[in-house]
Amino acid sequence: MTLGTSIRVAANSGKRLLKPTRAALTMTPAAVSRVKEILEQSSSKSLKISLKTRGCNGLTYVLDYCNKGEKFDEVVEQDGVKIFIDSKALMTIIGTEMDFTTNKLSSEFVFSNPNVKGTCGCGESFSV
Repeated sequence: MTLGTSIRVAANSGKRLLKPTRAALTMTPAAVSRVKEILEQSSSKSLKISLKTRGCNGLTYVLDYCNKGEKFDEVVEQDGVKIFIDSKALMTIIGTEMDFTTNKLSSEFVFSNPNVKGTCGCGESFSV
């Protein structure tokens, strides 16, 4: 038995079809929780991630309080947390996972970035 279906191919009218994309940055539940705690203690509504030239290997992540992003900043919203990504840092940060870890010596945000080619010994700076 054959199923009688018809197939029609629509010509592209020149408009690009938008496909869903992944977020530029994803956060673990621990990171989301810590960002919420930080923002509750401040008058800011969100954080902004940018990159600075610093350290042995070239670049470091910088987190700042932010209420409103700049014109070309990327906005990532996850579980009620809003993070702006500086437009100049976006191509370097795409695909990164942000985590928050605590141990006996420190508590810190940890960025797992697939674009990183090398890091310094202490882990503060990286190169792409």
